[in-house]
Parts: sequence; C-alpha cells; structure tokens
Amino acid sequence: MHLFYTPDITHDIYTLNEEESKHCTRVLRLSHGDTVYLIDGVGGMYTAIIQEAHQKRCQLQIIEKQVEYGKLPYVSHIAVAPTKNLDRMEWFVEKAVEIGVSEITFLLCEHSERRNLRLDRLEKIAVSAMKQSKKGYLPLLNDMTPFHRFIQKAIPENTFIAHLEDDATKSIKDYYKHGEPHCILIGPEGDFSTGEIAAAYQAGVRPVTLGQSRLRTETAALVACHTLNVLHDIFAPL
Repeated sequence: MHLFYTPDITHDIYTLNEEESKHCTRVLRLSHGDTVYLIDGVGGMYTAIIQEAHQKRCQLQIIEKQVEYGKLPYVSHIAVAPTKNLDRMEWFVEKAVEIGVSEITFLLCEHSERRNLRLDRLEKIAVSAMKQSKKGYLPLLNDMTPFHRFIQKAIPENTFIAHLEDDATKSIKDYYKHGEPHCILIGPEGDFSTGEIAAAYQAGVRPVTLGQSRLRTETAALVACHTLNVLHDIFAPL
C-alpha cells in the first residue's frame, strides 16, 4: 500500500505537493494508472488513481473514500516535559503514534532542561509514523505549555501524575474507566518539583505508579501510552 498524507483534500481531483510527487514518481516509480492511498489525518482514507505522473505535480483521481478510518476507540493524552536530548522526544513521538495516542502536550516545568522545541520537526515525525503504521488520525501535538497553566485546565477525575515520590501506590489500571479519556503527566529528567506535585494534588490530580523501575522520561511516557492502549483491550466489552 502506497500511502500519502494529504490534509487539504477538497475535490475528487487532487495534486500531490512537490515533495510527495517526487517520492511517488521517482522513488516509488509509480506511473499513470497505478493505485495509491491518501490519508487526511482526520479519519479520511482515499483510494486514488494516478492520472498524470508528473515529478512536481502528480495528479490523482479519487475513486473511493472511507470515513473514520483507523479511529481509536479510546482517548489517550500524554503530557510530558521534553528531555534535554531532543532525539529522545522524537523517538517517543514516533513510537507513541505507532502504538496509538490521541494527543501529546509538551510541558514546561521548573526542572525542565529544555525550554523550547521545534514543533514542526516533531509534527513531521508524527506524520511519518502515522503513514508507516497506517493510522487514519494524526495526533494533536501541543507546543510547550507551562505546567501550572496546564494543571488549571486539567479534568481532575481523568488526569494522573507519575512522579518519583513514594506516595503513589496505585497504578493506572486502578483508576481506568473504559470509554473515558485519560491524561498522564510525565515530568522532566529532574522530576516534577514539590510545588508542582502539590499544585497537581490541589487541583484533584491523583498520583500513579508506572512500576518499580526508575524510568527515563521518554520511557515513562511510552509506558503510560502503551498501558492505556492495553487497558482498553482488557476492559473492552466482548
């Protein structure tokens, strides 16, 4: 299956941008009459036929559309403080999209060693992972958000914080509610500050443990993402 990301589809005749046209015609060596598939990132999956295999403006005829293609039956939101080494965050974004995540927010915390990031770079990685894993939806990536601002808008009954203090005795599964959205907060390499943890508790956010091992930030975030995915499968009605 040759898959292209096309977020701006509005008509039955569609022209790939120059980058995708080059990939289609020169890398994949597709030509007139070949079938390709398009995803718009919001659940639309399109079957199309190449009408003009131009290297800069490959024109397609859309012949079929599926809606809600690959829609996740659950909503998972991971709010994570980016690591100093951005490669680790890029790895997390790629793997979380492959597993299935609805939204990622990047947190700016008191102990954050990275205070900015290139969201456009992370979005490209997310698009590539969506295509590779044949997902129909592109997760929402939110830019750096101060921790206290995020907490003020959090839904406390569905938001949980994973930190390194010893007062977290319950895991995500102890709070999991099938069919409801869940958000897990993951701190920076220096962990959340005592003030941030207190603010989360005051807002009604509860602590959870991700196991007995001390995990790196990006590993903890991926464990949280995968746990929500597994819990959905476990608690899904037969």
